[in-house]
Amino acid sequence: MQLTISGYSTALFSTWYFVEELGILFDAGDGLIANLLQKSRKIKYVFLSHADRDHLTGLLQLNQLNARPGYPKMYYPKDARSIHSLELFSKDFDDQVQGTEWIALSEGQEVEIKKDVSVTSIKNHHVASPDSIVKSTGYLVQQRKYKLKQEYLGCNAAEIIGIRERFGDDHLTDELRINIIGYSGDTPVENFSIWNNTEILIHEATFLNRAEISDNDTRRNKHSVLEDVLLAASSANIKKLVIGHISSRYKPDQIDECIIKNCRRYNISFPVFRLLPGEFVHNILIKDPINGTR
Repeated sequence: MQLTISGYSTALFSTWYFVEELGILFDAGDGLIANLLQKSRKIKYVFLSHADRDHLTGLLQLNQLNARPGYPKMYYPKDARSIHSLELFSKDFDDQVQGTEWIALSEGQEVEIKKDVSVTSIKNHHVASPDSIVKSTGYLVQQRKYKLKQEYLGCNAAEIIGIRERFGDDHLTDELRINIIGYSGDTPVENFSIWNNTEILIHEATFLNRAEISDNDTRRNKHSVLEDVLLAASSANIKKLVIGHISSRYKPDQIDECIIKNCRRYNISFPVFRLLPGEFVHNILIKDPINGTR
């Protein structure tokens, strides 16, 4: 599946990613409408990772310009109460957005957006919370395909039709799930096996160096370090990696040098793309990977 992914992602200021062919928007930070313009009409499904304002401030204008009965559908972590407050405010503020659906998701809840494509919420620990509370999530987009079971590979067409008529399709085929896109949201590097065999992983890397954060600092929400992301990705059989949410404290050459150094260190052979702080990128995946690998 060829996908056009555009976005902007700078820690503290704004984050959003638009997957054009699927009508999916991950997060909805500032500048969303100003960059997408008429293309924002293609957004049908908004998956919000958490309630930090830099991931939400584009929602009101997106909704005001594009609301129609049943769309866009806004999905969010079930215990992110600020997002529910935003829903109530938006309906009071704009009469024309009453048709928008706001849907709270539990951990592991699956949303079918097409006959063969679903999105599953993945709880993370960006926001500290008990196991039963879901305030921050990533998302995994999967495509379903069906493969003829091994025992029927030698059957001819007439035999296959007869088996289908007698027992149904489920008896004939096994379901396969392909991980099309993983979106980490804001998160520390954790449970990375969730992203194994993902075709496109969009992952945050707020910090370049571990020395800049402390695991014992309870005053701030948790974020990822670039080196840790690349180390984890190196053994996850990922086909493409998009790095975003990098802090604006870093200069572009610092960021690129750190990516290239760690790609060499961990023998990364898949293409790595990055969104520099303050930069909107249209169609990220057609750009030259920063590590020079295609």
